[in-house]
Amino acid sequence: MRSVLVLTALLLSFTSASAADDAPFKWKRTVIDPKFRAEGVAAIDVNKDGKLDIVNGEAWYEAPTWKMHEIRKLGNFGDGANGYSQSFACWGDDINKDGWTDVIVIGFPGAPCHWYENPKNAEGHWKQHEIWHSACNETPLYVDIHGKGKRVLVMGFQPKGKDNEGQMAWFAPGEDPTKTWTMNPISEPSAPGKVIPGTFKFAHGLGVGDVNKDGRMDVIVPQGWWEQPSKEEGKSWTWHAGNIGEACADMYAYDVDGDGTNDVISSAAHQIGIWYHRQIPGKDSAPSTFQKRELFPKLVSQTHAMWCIDMDGDGVKDLVTGKRWWAHGPKGDVDPTAPSMLYWFKAKKSADGMTTFTPMEIDNDSGIGTQFEVVDMNGDKHPDVIISNKKGTFLLEQVRP
Repeated sequence: MRSVLVLTALLLSFTSASAADDAPFKWKRTVIDPKFRAEGVAAIDVNKDGKLDIVNGEAWYEAPTWKMHEIRKLGNFGDGANGYSQSFACWGDDINKDGWTDVIVIGFPGAPCHWYENPKNAEGHWKQHEIWHSACNETPLYVDIHGKGKRVLVMGFQPKGKDNEGQMAWFAPGEDPTKTWTMNPISEPSAPGKVIPGTFKFAHGLGVGDVNKDGRMDVIVPQGWWEQPSKEEGKSWTWHAGNIGEACADMYAYDVDGDGTNDVISSAAHQIGIWYHRQIPGKDSAPSTFQKRELFPKLVSQTHAMWCIDMDGDGVKDLVTGKRWWAHGPKGDVDPTAPSMLYWFKAKKSADGMTTFTPMEIDNDSGIGTQFEVVDMNGDKHPDVIISNKKGTFLLEQVRP
């Protein structure tokens, strides 16, 4: 009976797309840069003037005028119809603890990744430091997986000279952050005939969330999840195999149906929609299984990145995603030239604990990249959205009545 209720609620959620007219606030759109430079973006205070600037791995844009400054020599990626950028994801953090925020850049799947040292308002390109020789999976994450207020880099990697012998790990700077970072295993290394899921350079689907509700963050891929141990001693985490959907992008642990067990929500990457995978605990210590349900199966395609965050301040986490414009060019994937929509999905819990999501349009000519950021850019205590993709770099600000 519960399955019927879940499906009914999800169908109602999909058919309520017209409710976007009832959005509680509007959005202000600013084109930061109309040129294709990156598909990852971050917000940091580069020059310590108290204002958040925008960084896309190639350049930083100084608030409030958004004047562009180069971080490294700018690439020429055209309109993106026949190629990709060298910035699939980026994040800001003070890596060398000098009081200035630096930038982490994942250039291209499988290639080395780097961090760029903030020059402290000096002119010129930022000094580049290699983090690791291989950054695999198209959804690498920079998150606090230990609950200690310190983010680490979670991704797969390949041994040098290999492309199908990967391992899942988390990385953090050592005593000297200018040297390659310390690799901490999550999975075992791949073995002949046993390739570790999520570790190929073009692997799709990676998330961090508390799958078993033990208070520790686990690592999720479509083929299953790794359980974080109570104490790490340099050993791999416990692997739980399970079919958690198809190739996707971001994955979140979220109790959608209110049964006290965390389910998994994932974005479709190169297909249509958002997916919800209901977790059904096994009996007598048997492993959990996951039942796939489609959220918004016709609304938007190529949802190659997603946020799970409270957008309207009601205490319930919403979803933010949209269309990655020309993910594989103008003839690739599903509906490649459809409008590059950007949505937030308002979450609402019913009396029985079921969560439904209502799509609210943010913009129809920006979309997302492979990684974007949701952050309060203007200090009004409401989250805004910044994105960078083949259409350019954009700021979408909440405008309250």
